[in-house]
Amino acid sequence: MNQEIRERTKWFMDARFGMFIHWGLYSIPACGEWVMSEKEMTVEEYRTYFEQFDPVDYDPKKWVRLAKEAGMKYVVLTAKHHDGFCLFDSKLTDYKSTNTKAGRDLVREFVDACREEDLKVGLYFSIIDWKHPDFPKYGDRQHPMRNNEAYKEEKIDFDRYLDYMHGQVKELVTNYGKLDLLWFDFSYDDMTGEKWKATELIKMVRHYQPDVIIDNRLEGAGDNHGSIATDNPLIYSGDFASPEQIIPPKGVCDINGEPIPWELCATMNNHWGYCNFDHQYKTPEMLVRKLVECVSKGGNMILNVGPDAKGNIPKESVEILKEVGNWMDKNKESIYGCGISDLEKPDWGRYTEKDGVIYAHVYETPLGALPLYGISPEKLDRITYLADGSEVKRGEAWNTALYTDVAFVSFGDDPVFTYPLPDEKDTVLKIQLKN
Repeated sequence: MNQEIRERTKWFMDARFGMFIHWGLYSIPACGEWVMSEKEMTVEEYRTYFEQFDPVDYDPKKWVRLAKEAGMKYVVLTAKHHDGFCLFDSKLTDYKSTNTKAGRDLVREFVDACREEDLKVGLYFSIIDWKHPDFPKYGDRQHPMRNNEAYKEEKIDFDRYLDYMHGQVKELVTNYGKLDLLWFDFSYDDMTGEKWKATELIKMVRHYQPDVIIDNRLEGAGDNHGSIATDNPLIYSGDFASPEQIIPPKGVCDINGEPIPWELCATMNNHWGYCNFDHQYKTPEMLVRKLVECVSKGGNMILNVGPDAKGNIPKESVEILKEVGNWMDKNKESIYGCGISDLEKPDWGRYTEKDGVIYAHVYETPLGALPLYGISPEKLDRITYLADGSEVKRGEAWNTALYTDVAFVSFGDDPVFTYPLPDEKDTVLKIQLKN
């Protein structure tokens, strides 16, 4: 990883935890953000949602405060998704929030709310557009009109589309002050790299926003990391990899085996956009542990919410995030600025590490004393519960005598007995070693 990317991504690697917000016209049909494609809707059929869009409860300050309460350090909003609808006041289209009943620039309010709460601000922008007349339709893998014979012989001017797309990105990077993160989505098949005039696009972005960090999806999508992992990444290879709904088994490394910045993007239920029948929510326990897993592998987690048509984040998401926030409030030291430990993953959980301090994330109640794999008794200086700073009792006893190379701790008075974990989601032990 070159020094320039290292400098740009320092805040990102320290932050570790962010909020994704997928929100737009698709919140009205309420079955996910791909509804236009999945139901093969024409632009005219989909326009009914544009005419209905009236988010009377939209208050980005509430969204951002929730993110902060959950322990998140940055927030990314879908300024424009694949359907082409803009939450910002683009001068290049009438298909925007200012022309709906909302009547205002919703991105501007979001950006201001993030800055007010001192959270890093990010914008998502789809480089594909199902509304634009010059975007490929018939035969395209995802376009709503992919099977419509009426478009089979259609002549389009793709360069005109690219001018439009680049123009909208320029609006985002010039009209909203300093942006911390720009999240492009997405490339596929032969629609990748220079098909988007990606070099030209990123040169323009860097001209106006030299410090903004950018994902790798101009070149690839999801687990296709592209040339970001090589010794000679392209200008549009991005600053971080963006695996979707999967945590890479060994994190993400370059071809030399060195870790590079990456971010898991994940949903709280099974959809990105609001879906009123999807109640398959991940538990707070699972989300805490997945965040820890990402950090232990050198990565971030950006967790999605899909507000409803009125602009409210679903109550299930709110409740889960508040519970995650309670854990983060006590244990954030083991997340922010932390990364891969030199110690191997223990059977009972995971290790994260920062500045020589090891954090043991204990998920599984031990049978008697807990072995701190990789740490010898003579190396152990001090061990405390991170949540409250209290001392953790040593666990060496008659039945650990054979294992002199491993330090043990106990969650109760007698190290031979079994005690419940103080926090069943993840009990974090702060381990300080002797120099």
